[in-house]
Amino acid sequence: MKVILIGATGTVGSIVLATLLQNREIEVITVSRTGKTDLHADISDPDAVAKLFGATGSFDALINVAGDCWIGPFDEMTEDSWYTGIRSKLMGQINLVMMGKAYINEGGSFTLTSGFLSDDPVKGTINYSVVNGGIDNFVLAAATELSRGIRINAVSPGLVLPAGHKGMYAATPGQYPVSHDRVAYAYYKSAFGYLTGQVFRVWEPSTQYLRK
Repeated sequence: MKVILIGATGTVGSIVLATLLQNREIEVITVSRTGKTDLHADISDPDAVAKLFGATGSFDALINVAGDCWIGPFDEMTEDSWYTGIRSKLMGQINLVMMGKAYINEGGSFTLTSGFLSDDPVKGTINYSVVNGGIDNFVLAAATELSRGIRINAVSPGLVLPAGHKGMYAATPGQYPVSHDRVAYAYYKSAFGYLTGQVFRVWEPSTQYLRK
């Protein structure tokens, strides 16, 4: 089974990669922009995405954990700021599906990445919040149109801390970090399970503490 993992060198990508490598029946093709991976591609560049699939050929599953967004105060945003996330994390992932469906094998799966900021935003991350919501709704709609038994889901990770990090980030006060195992299992379930059109949310909303 051939699996393409894009964003393999990041915190989440490394977690997913370690889990995939535990299954000897899986051939993992790792992809990043500049890291030590099998192939390189910037998903914000459609030509780079096309070249990526030309290099990989057919595959059984694609997992993407790559994609950038603009970070900063809403009052300082420009139209170009918005397009940072639209071109990279949103259209980059949509293009992976649009181009990748010509290469994916029957019964294969696409797993995209959104994130908790669509439902539990913090200051300075409005670009992430809007783009993540778009990804969640894209997989819901695309699942109704993909043929040949191809599945598509998104994983919405919570706050994922690098190994060894202690405490919480000042930018996300009170946001409880999720375990690496929970994140890994969500991606594995999405890629190799049976559901489609789903958003696997791996986080607990901060508002849970306000409930009686």
